[in-house]
Amino acid sequence: MSKLIRFGVSLSSDLLKKFDKLIDRKGYKNRSEAIRDMIREELVSEEWKEGGRETVGVFSLVYDHHRNDLSQVINNIQHNNLNIIRSSTHVHIDHKNCLEVIILKGKSSEIRKLTDLLTSTKGIKHGKLIMTSTGSDLT
Repeated sequence: MSKLIRFGVSLSSDLLKKFDKLIDRKGYKNRSEAIRDMIREELVSEEWKEGGRETVGVFSLVYDHHRNDLSQVINNIQHNNLNIIRSSTHVHIDHKNCLEVIILKGKSSEIRKLTDLLTSTKGIKHGKLIMTSTGSDLT
C-alpha cells in the first residue's frame, strides 16, 4: 500500500456545499473517500477509452422472447464470443419479456463490439453496458 499524501483543493463555497450534500446523500464518511471514488471512476473511464486494456463489464439486455428465433440469435452471438463471456443469466421478467445479464472480461474494444452487436440485434428492446475495471491498477 502506498503512503497517504494530503493535498489542498480550492472550491467555491457553493460548490463545496453541493458536494457535501451529495456525499452525505451517498453515505460517505468524509470528503476524502468521495474524492478517491471520483478519481477511480475517471481512471476506469480512461481504461475503457484505451481499447486494448483488459477490462470487465456487465451487460444487460431486455427482449421479447416470442420474437421469431431471437433467443437462438442471442445464443449464437454468445457462443461465438466465449473468449470474453465469463457468465450469463437468463431471467423471465413476465410472460413476454426476458432479461439476459452477461458478465464480460476482455479488451474493452472487444466488449464494446459484442455489446453493440447484441444491442443492435432486431428485437432487442434495451441493452446497457456497465463498464468497470479488473481492479489491478486501482489502489
